[in-house]
Amino acid sequence: MTTEELKSTLLELFPAAIPEEGGEWLAINVAPDELHDIALRLRQEQALNFDFLFCMTCIDWKTHLTMVYHFTSTRYRHNLVVRVKLNFTSPEVATLSDIWQTANFHEREVYEMFGVNFINHPDLRLLILPDGWEGKNPMLKSFEDPINMIRL
Repeated sequence: MTTEELKSTLLELFPAAIPEEGGEWLAINVAPDELHDIALRLRQEQALNFDFLFCMTCIDWKTHLTMVYHFTSTRYRHNLVVRVKLNFTSPEVATLSDIWQTANFHEREVYEMFGVNFINHPDLRLLILPDGWEGKNPMLKSFEDPINMIRL
């Protein structure tokens, strides 16, 4: 399937998705409340078969956060980037750990570094940072470290 065919298929299946032009891979923007249903169809739809979530991260734009998911189909060798814009004051989105087990640790990392709440995550707790760092979210641009005096 070419990129244009993939884009056409995705827009047919997900009319509310907004494609993003100009990147190396096809990218779509979706609403937070639609992410889980879209992700499930990406995995289950035979024509797509996105069976591998290989990267997931968050970006702090100071006004909002963006979750970025990278999917690939090991059968068809096509890639997709899905972006979800989150509210900065209470960022939350559904977990994808019930669809791809790799999301479990990615989501825990984003939770501790950026403070994103993953709804229905089975074990949302700190992954890397020691106890006492809950809620400090050191990857946010607003984070200030009084010891190392980091300011962005």
